[in-house]
Amino acid sequence: MSAVLPVLSTRLSAAAAAAFGTPYDPELRSSTKPEFGHYQSNLALRIGNALGRPPRDVAARLVAELQVDDLCETPEIAGPGFINLTLRPSTLARAVNDPQAFTSNGQRVVVDYSQPNVAKQMHVGHLRSTVIGDALCNVLRFVGYDVVRQNHVGDWGTQYGMMIEQLLAEGIAAETLDLEGLQHLYERSRKHFDADGTFAVAARSRVVALQSGDPETRAMWRHMVDVSLDDFEKVYALLGTNLQRTDVVGESAYNDDLPRVVEDLEQAGLLTESDGALCAFLPGFQGRDGDPLPVIVRKSDGGFGYSATDLAAVRHRVNTLHADRIVYVVDHRQALHFDMIFTLARAAHWLDVPAEHVSFGTVLGPNGKPFKTREGGTVKLAELLESAVARADALLAGREGIDRATTARAVGIGAVKYADLSSDRGNDYVFDLDRMVAMTGNTGPYLQYAHARLTRLLSKAGPVADGVTELKDPAEQRLALLLTGFAATVQQVAETLQPHRLCTYLYDVASALSVFYEQCPVLSSDGETRASRIALCTATRKVLQDGLGLLGIEAPDAM
Repeated sequence: MSAVLPVLSTRLSAAAAAAFGTPYDPELRSSTKPEFGHYQSNLALRIGNALGRPPRDVAARLVAELQVDDLCETPEIAGPGFINLTLRPSTLARAVNDPQAFTSNGQRVVVDYSQPNVAKQMHVGHLRSTVIGDALCNVLRFVGYDVVRQNHVGDWGTQYGMMIEQLLAEGIAAETLDLEGLQHLYERSRKHFDADGTFAVAARSRVVALQSGDPETRAMWRHMVDVSLDDFEKVYALLGTNLQRTDVVGESAYNDDLPRVVEDLEQAGLLTESDGALCAFLPGFQGRDGDPLPVIVRKSDGGFGYSATDLAAVRHRVNTLHADRIVYVVDHRQALHFDMIFTLARAAHWLDVPAEHVSFGTVLGPNGKPFKTREGGTVKLAELLESAVARADALLAGREGIDRATTARAVGIGAVKYADLSSDRGNDYVFDLDRMVAMTGNTGPYLQYAHARLTRLLSKAGPVADGVTELKDPAEQRLALLLTGFAATVQQVAETLQPHRLCTYLYDVASALSVFYEQCPVLSSDGETRASRIALCTATRKVLQDGLGLLGIEAPDAM
């Protein structure tokens, strides 16, 4: 009897069917005030409006048919016709003691996230995709999906032709360059490419050599990739993400399939030649001037752009990985691109499963503009994370009984992740370390401290009987009610791909826990009350630990 809300919803819907012939969705909501019970429904108002009948009369009919005596106190009708339901304490206790467990749903989901570029250091722009993608993978696995992570690394295209040609022009051995050296090389080659037409032609020819498998070109390119992946792994380790090297599937992996992508689209009659390029013009996609917008599948010089690569990736994920659902965690600027790619893939009958673009806003600086260094450059992700750890270390100065270095890392990285995830992903947010590491308010450290405080309390409690047996005080009832909503919240995140909903839930739990501490003595209570409250604390600790874990945030035992 772990899932109370679905049971109540089913019974209220059945009451509507019995009274009015239609099993309406009751849209039960958690009440925000104790006087309105634990759950409230406006079903009577909706039915009354549809049938032209007084809502309170409708509510009376519904309550007469409603069979919830085993779960709730007597239902109440409030205001114009709201139905309020208050769970019996015994119902709440059973629900807390028997939390809902998920089993495999037999579905495979492929999640594409992080996506750094080879030969460039990861920067603040990679933070959101990595953090959001990792949290979503955790949640999707928790609710029963077989999750396949895909790190679609940019390791192909014109920039590598430029860089390799620049290496040859300067007489530099690729093996002598680390990632910072490669980034400087890219900057020099970019300037050279833009200023020298002869060099540009040579660079484009070098791309053809790369795509054709020229051994010398491939060897220099391979070094760039390996150096980059080594550095990415260090950043991922610092960030605490679950991405592995085996999850990396670069654009180069799809190179052999690109001619077949073009051939199949041509045979399907979906491509049109435009100024030497092969393009797909899809109905409904127009520019501001009203002209059709193309998906350029093959460029006029015979090369392939990232649209072709993304189409090949779709085919691979459906046909080879056997995805039942595909998720792309990429910033909002790519919304039109993915809309067009998904539309073209469906038109070609390559995509017959749900494909979702999980878009997100920008990380802003204190000035409200995209986060930059004081010199106006891009903020390196590793330096940003190290600053957060240093800030957390200063916060923990003087605290005893903790491994300060380990805890500072958990708190600092957790603060950054939580600040990102607790904001609606569609919105921009300001990167403010002082606010992020605060021990009060809706922050990661606040939740981590709540978990640590519970761990300390439970270590003092000693062995106790398992299970909540009584819930007399409104504060412990409120906390218990929230705990019963954990599984439903996680399921909602899996469906909507909005991790801020889990953050909001966990903050509500931690806030209710604080009130519980103030109003309900635990260790100083006696007998069954003491044992039951300790069991409630144990259940709360597990929800906080599991919830933070799904967000990719460590839950320290001491802070």
